[in-house]
Amino acid sequence: MALSQSEQKVLAAKTAVDTLISEGLIFSGMKIGLGTGSTAMPAVKRLAERIADGTLKDIKAVATSFQTSLACEDLGIPVYTLNDRTIGGQLDLAIDGADEVSPEKTLIKGGGAALLREKIIAYNSKHFAIVADESKKCDGHGTGFALPVEIIGEARVPVIKALEKTGAECVLREGVKKAGPVITDNGNMIIDCRWKNKVDAAKLEDEINDITGVVECGFFTKNVPTVFIAHSDGSVERM
Repeated sequence: MALSQSEQKVLAAKTAVDTLISEGLIFSGMKIGLGTGSTAMPAVKRLAERIADGTLKDIKAVATSFQTSLACEDLGIPVYTLNDRTIGGQLDLAIDGADEVSPEKTLIKGGGAALLREKIIAYNSKHFAIVADESKKCDGHGTGFALPVEIIGEARVPVIKALEKTGAECVLREGVKKAGPVITDNGNMIIDCRWKNKVDAAKLEDEINDITGVVECGFFTKNVPTVFIAHSDGSVERM
């Protein structure tokens, strides 16, 4: 019987955490960044299980969102910030999910509107791991999952005009069960962008981030991750 998408997410997360422990990349006393979303949460839970069974001790976690902080509180994982002296602005590893993964292991992240803190943590980690189900694989970015761009609200119109010059079709992300736009954990808005053709993610990451009023975009190209992708047949592919 084929695994559902939810089952694939759990399989990818458990396999990644256990494999990284066996390879010494997740270890007692480490500083670890923990991601946000429906695939990252099973990884957080698996980490808590390995702490509970005595495999891991003295783990110091930095969360990418309020959602992840609350999950860590419930699971008994100590949470710090990158600015804490015990963390010192640098993590041993970050583990997170992704909305798109290309063959070159470039990513789109930010479907849960946590891209800013996710990128701060990913780009300040010695190692980066991604867990995903098979639906997240793509042959390139731009035409599939919309690229999230976190912006300052006051700059909405000029930012959209600048994004449109790159060929993007832009939509202000609206809230669910909330009137008005989505507001991020940082108090900003999200513009979702799609292009008619595939784009150069590495080039556009810099180009978009240079637009005045943009806080961060959801292209992740500068810290190439190890990727664990679970498939419906029960296998886990490592990229």
